[in-house]
Amino acid sequence: MTGLSLLTSTDPADADFIMPAEWETHSRCWMIWPSANELWGEMSVVEDAYARVANTIARFEPVSMAVNPDAIESARAQLDDNVEVVPLPTDDSWMRDTGPSFLKHRRTGEIAGVAWRFNCWGGHIPVYQEDAQIAGRVLAQQGLDCYRSSLTLEGGGLHVDGDGTLVTTESVVLNPNRNWGMNKREAEVELCRATGASKIIWLPGDPDGETSDMTDGHVDGIMCFIEPGVVLFEKDSSAQGVEARLERENRRALELATDAQGRKLQIVDMDISHEGIGEDHDMFCSSYINFYLPNGALVMPAYGVPSDSKVRSFLSNLFPDRRLEMVNINDIAPAGGGIHCITQQQPA
Repeated sequence: MTGLSLLTSTDPADADFIMPAEWETHSRCWMIWPSANELWGEMSVVEDAYARVANTIARFEPVSMAVNPDAIESARAQLDDNVEVVPLPTDDSWMRDTGPSFLKHRRTGEIAGVAWRFNCWGGHIPVYQEDAQIAGRVLAQQGLDCYRSSLTLEGGGLHVDGDGTLVTTESVVLNPNRNWGMNKREAEVELCRATGASKIIWLPGDPDGETSDMTDGHVDGIMCFIEPGVVLFEKDSSAQGVEARLERENRRALELATDAQGRKLQIVDMDISHEGIGEDHDMFCSSYINFYLPNGALVMPAYGVPSDSKVRSFLSNLFPDRRLEMVNINDIAPAGGGIHCITQQQPA
């Protein structure tokens, strides 16, 4: 299969595609250059922060940056020469959520992608018409097939182990602001169809919308797989009230779960204080688990607080074969996302 093909009648799972784990080898990382001035405010500092993330990742794997045609000159001036600038119409800069979730053929290794329906995180912000098309445009630019899902979802709303297990949250997938009237069984069928997964693990997320997170509880701020059967879970020792309760409920769901191979999940806790991080902002991504795994490395967020060094030491021990790099994201996080949110890996 070559070229852009909107295969609505063929299931990725039936075609033997699966969404691979994030630690598998990448051919490149995709990002989007920031442009939504009404969200960011001072664009120069935001652009500088995005450039730092892209240039750091580009030391380990190719980076392709989708850039609005009118911002090409500005992006090129701040990005290293080994970051590819791809002119594409965009609204904002959250490639994890708006871009494709890449798929890999189980036997041939062929790459394709799934495009979720995008409605701006359940309508929390004005409609982004260009970003609703970015997944298909990225796949077309790469000459890869695009499978269209019937689910309204963002890529940050799921995590996979590459071995048949997918973790997501009820507060995102089953939220009436995305998939009105859909029940859990219907959602599971479509998630498995679109990603090749055979087991869905549901976390509650943020079921009553009690936090200021406009994602309604994306899983990539809660946990991630670090190998099949093993999850890393972020525990905030400074959390109180609603945040502490949601943390307990999400961890409990993982404790009770089994994966696609019938294993009880091994949970590795990253117990760290978020005290002093983003306290002056209403919507600040303080998650350390929102990191990116380029080939042979780990790029983690830093906030200029004592917890940074503790997390660096913890992750260095957890990933001894990866070079660990920290990038300060205090100019990105106030918009509600971190390093994982602004990146999307394309498998090799």
